Amino acid sequence: MNQPLAYVHPQAKIARNAVIEPFTTIHNNVTIGSGTWIGSNVTIMEGARIGKNCRIFPGAVISAIPQDLKFDDEETTVEIGDNVTIRECVTINRGTSDRMKTVIGDNCLIMAYCHIAHDCFVGENCIFSNNSTLAGHVTIGDNVVLAGMVAVHQFASVGKHAFVTGGSLVRKDVPPYVKAAREPLSYVGINSVGLRRRGYTTEKIREIQNIYRILFQKNYNYTQAIDIIEAEMEATPERDEIIQFIKDSHRGIMKGYFNAS
Repeated sequence: MNQPLAYVHPQAKIARNAVIEPFTTIHNNVTIGSGTWIGSNVTIMEGARIGKNCRIFPGAVISAIPQDLKFDDEETTVEIGDNVTIRECVTINRGTSDRMKTVIGDNCLIMAYCHIAHDCFVGENCIFSNNSTLAGHVTIGDNVVLAGMVAVHQFASVGKHAFVTGGSLVRKDVPPYVKAAREPLSYVGINSVGLRRRGYTTEKIREIQNIYRILFQKNYNYTQAIDIIEAEMEATPERDEIIQFIKDSHRGIMKGYFNAS
């Protein structure tokens, strides 16, 4: 990693086989794992914790202070897992006193010009297409796909294996396993293609479909729908996860398909 045209703070902890390209700046209190490649003109600021075998492309800014007027120079971090690809001009802000960190899980692909704000928790194997934006305090589950130019409201949650179509405004929580589209954002089916790719059986996909038919297509309110699901459907990890996600929602759940305006 001996790169005379880059600035690396002498107290940054960088694996010997990491590659730092010219004109990159790496501040103090930064950790970078083995096999990671940092492209030219990248800025990695205090509090960054970057895992192994990551690739960070030119123009990215990692671990800048939050764009939050309440931030009071707390010692917070950005934690990026292993095998993460961060494309050109992505910005990822470190945490505030709320969660103290912003987290990106293993094996994620964050495409060009995405923004991940302070205190966001992103799971593993996620794909964010170009220009998608997370406001502060957002929680994204594993295997979530955000198509291009998706904007997620602060404090919102997106459940695992969900797919959100391009240009969507995510004002409400998106439960696990679904496809979300339209304006306002609405349920348009389950993410059956993604589930099959990840090894879900036809029987399991049908079970998830039946749960969401009760939730979104039978004109019940969510309390009634959950009571029916718990009474009539066998307890499984997927059933219980969907129910718990809805019970834990603070922003409320997005609309069902037939209620979309």
